[in-house]
Amino acid sequence: MCPVLKSHDLRKIFDELDRDGNGFISVEELCSFFKKVGIVNATLNELESIVGRPNLDLGDFIMFYESISMSNEHGDHKGKSSDDQDHEDEKGLVEAFKVFDMDNDGFISSDELQSVLSRLGMWEEVGGGDCRRMIREFDSNADGMLDFEEFKNMMLLTIP
Repeated sequence: MCPVLKSHDLRKIFDELDRDGNGFISVEELCSFFKKVGIVNATLNELESIVGRPNLDLGDFIMFYESISMSNEHGDHKGKSSDDQDHEDEKGLVEAFKVFDMDNDGFISSDELQSVLSRLGMWEEVGGGDCRRMIREFDSNADGMLDFEEFKNMMLLTIP
């Protein structure tokens, strides 16, 4: 499942992944990022086979992202029933939730959200103000944290 991202968001992610600044991200860097965020559990060889080359420039990265988004949008689930796919989607969301729920208390706090985003190199602001705002936006019971259902609703609103 891929969240809806704008080109400037994809550019920022690309720049974060391109640690050496050479204008390319290797399949290794992409694989490491996917494993870090718990999105893909593919081996390096499997991911290189999917990508079709050992590294990607920004254009290739955007096309790769869009192809994943399009296949999700058009229901390309390799012969799986919708119930099977729903179950896999739910499992993926549970795994993603676990990445953010660092203390395993069943909730994502703004500190946990900021910590994970910082670890991924996607957070620059100090103080967590934006993380609190992000959580408030989807915090239906106003307890200041996201439980799994609130997290799931947030993710489903950002997936094509």
